[in-house]
Amino acid sequence: MAATPKMYPRSTIKRIVKAHSKKKVSKNVDVLIFLDYALFMQHLMREASIISKQAGDRGVTAQSVKRVTEDALRKFKG
Repeated sequence: MAATPKMYPRSTIKRIVKAHSKKKVSKNVDVLIFLDYALFMQHLMREASIISKQAGDRGVTAQSVKRVTEDALRKFKG
């Protein structure tokens, strides 16, 4: 049975985060970054969907995403 390939190089992400923060990072920092990203995208799409429905659009548009991006980034700022 073949081993499943890694989705991304964990060591590379850890190295990048460590270089930018200039601090020690935990063993599972890449997982935490991914989970935070997933929560951010979920929040962004939920808010954009609400804005689109209020505007009467059939689906989520780029304009509705742009409207909520600044508030979503402000909420998820560390």
